[in-house]
Parts: sequence; C-alpha cells; structure tokens
Amino acid sequence: MTDNNQQLAARVMRLEKEVENLKSLLVQRRDKPWWEQLVGEFKGDKMFAEIVRQGRKIRRADRGRKT
Repeated sequence: MTDNNQQLAARVMRLEKEVENLKSLLVQRRDKPWWEQLVGEFKGDKMFAEIVRQGRKIRRADRGRKT
C-alpha cells in the first residue's frame, strides 16, 4: 500500500470513529425532550436575564394598552 493510500485509510478510520461518536451523542440526547435538555443552560447568564427582564417589561406594557 502506498503512503497516500495508508494516509487516506487512516483518515477514513478517524472519520468513521468520529461519526460513531456523534451518533452516540444523538442517541443520548433523545432520552429527554428538547426542552428538558435546555433547562439550566442560561443559569447565571446576565444577558439572558436582561432579555427576560425586557420581555416582562414589554408584556406588562401590552397588558395596559386598550385594543
């Protein structure tokens, strides 16, 4: 086998292992619904807290409007 073929075979083997790892991660993520996977992702995130605060402010303002 030439060097090029050996290098190609090694790369293919690495890629196959990586695909196998990615597939196993996908299977693990299906154990819970998507929304449960996100719980806690933004804990302590100041920017997300500001987004939530602004959203509440907008909703409160909307409730006060007459339609």
